[in-house]
Amino acid sequence: MVLISPNICPCEYFEKPVLVNQRKYEALKCFFYEKESAQKVASKFGYTLSSFYSLTRNFRNYLKAAKAEDMFFLVSKPGRKEKDFDGKINLLIINLRKQYLSIPDIKSILDSTDYKVSEKYIWQVLRKEGFARLPRRSKQVRNTAGSNNKIKAPISATIDYIPEKFTTQNAIGIFCLLPYMRKYGIDVAINNSLYPGTSSISKYSSILSFIALKISNVRRYSADDLWCMDRGLGLFAGLTVLPKTGWFSSYSSRITRKMNLSFLKSLHRIWKNNGLLSDTMNLDFTTIPYWGDDSQLENNWSGKRNKALSSMLAVLAQEPDSGIIDYTDSNIRHSNEPEVVLEFLDFYRDGNPKDTSLKYIVFDSKFTPYKNLRRLDSKDLKFITIRNRGKKIVERLDNLPSTSWKRIRVMNADGKGRTLKVFEEKVFLDGYEKEIRQIAITGHGKIKPALIITNDDDITQEDIVRKYSRRWIVEKSISEQIEFFHLNRVSSSMVIKVDFDLTMSVLAHNLYRLLAINLPGYTHNTSTTLFEKFLYNSGEIEITSEKIIVQMKKKRNLPALLNEMEKFENIVIPDMDNKKLIITGSSTT
Repeated sequence: MVLISPNICPCEYFEKPVLVNQRKYEALKCFFYEKESAQKVASKFGYTLSSFYSLTRNFRNYLKAAKAEDMFFLVSKPGRKEKDFDGKINLLIINLRKQYLSIPDIKSILDSTDYKVSEKYIWQVLRKEGFARLPRRSKQVRNTAGSNNKIKAPISATIDYIPEKFTTQNAIGIFCLLPYMRKYGIDVAINNSLYPGTSSISKYSSILSFIALKISNVRRYSADDLWCMDRGLGLFAGLTVLPKTGWFSSYSSRITRKMNLSFLKSLHRIWKNNGLLSDTMNLDFTTIPYWGDDSQLENNWSGKRNKALSSMLAVLAQEPDSGIIDYTDSNIRHSNEPEVVLEFLDFYRDGNPKDTSLKYIVFDSKFTPYKNLRRLDSKDLKFITIRNRGKKIVERLDNLPSTSWKRIRVMNADGKGRTLKVFEEKVFLDGYEKEIRQIAITGHGKIKPALIITNDDDITQEDIVRKYSRRWIVEKSISEQIEFFHLNRVSSSMVIKVDFDLTMSVLAHNLYRLLAINLPGYTHNTSTTLFEKFLYNSGEIEITSEKIIVQMKKKRNLPALLNEMEKFENIVIPDMDNKKLIITGSSTT
């Protein structure tokens, strides 16, 4: 900041100006009004001749433009800025209420225009005009109210990145995931995938349209009124706005399992090359309900609903440390269910049987039959699973003397530990055709002992128990995907191929995991928590000739997010016209 010298005399204040705008004013006055030469004026006020000529040219252009604001003198207005200068906003609010529209309905219409006001402001206007709150309305009345005021949504198209500024609601934080896509090469994997583009929307924008809905917690593909006006969601995918409902269904119909599998393999190489896959993988099945025509579906048990229902059966493979989901397949029938574990192994090794980077797979007792355990053993892969508990087995363990049991202390990844009692022996399993190591466990919170079996004779009891106890992570992730990514929302009214929907959910989940891993103290947070704490926000987006500036409104957890985003302050997004992505906080609330 330039400060005026203390005790300066009034004459010197005008003769030797130090403030930038004052110096410009005095120099231009001397040239235009007092008719001094350009050379003399430039010398007097410390300009080069060329820069002074530029100053005079800019001043002439300013006068031609006839701008409302003064070039030198600012007129300050005390108090809050007036939202409605000419009364148009208030008049529109009143007219919309006369059509029996609610405050949220009115705000939705105003948001689609240049009028950005809060619901509180709308209510203040209505209350001042004497309007009472609307009574509870029937669904039919709500649907017909304001039917003439529906604003036609813009057509989705590739954005031209012309410099502009606009606001976006609710999910501006999703832009924080773009740097991870660039850093890990996920954007390259999308562009090199087998997924198709369309005549108007590129392959990259097509996939990111699905991802935008997934990570912003949109519940149904059919509810396009939630996103068809949101320019922020559109920009995330490189579009003016996201496509309408019908496009998502049409695009999904073109996707094959081959495309999904190829894309998953590309992602697998990314996770592996970046050290996000350890030597252990947890596997489990999940049931995805389907509410449409179930004539082609089989009944599968749903633990969440505690009953069997017509559904699709899918498998997920998750790394227990990073939480990355590496593999998925929803095309599972009862007939090929036992072979799923071998199909996963083929996927992981990708045609290289000598690849020993994966040493352990962990799954529950119903995942695959004992005969397949023997096949895993022959493929030089260690497994840890649970044996079914028969009545006689439980009775025999209950009758063992207390001295037969050993106490062990098992430490979890979070540093917490638990004392358990274990009994180890060798047992013979039908179908496995040889003895196998079995560890009975009590003190784990269950009435009956758990029976862990493994073909690894070298691993310690503590490590076996720790590896299996962490299998809850994959179950937790499955539950999370069902809830947050809405895999249970598939319906006949809006058909999205389930395997493709699941693949997009996996990518969305993994993007959240990359964010969590890099946020100190939030590593074990779910996607739901991360969305609510960090990404659920509004703000302003500015597109310039070189940058895309995302300004997020103040929020409790925003500083932690911005600290992480500072690592990407120079990141350039190739699929956004090679512009630099800047994520910052707004100076206003």
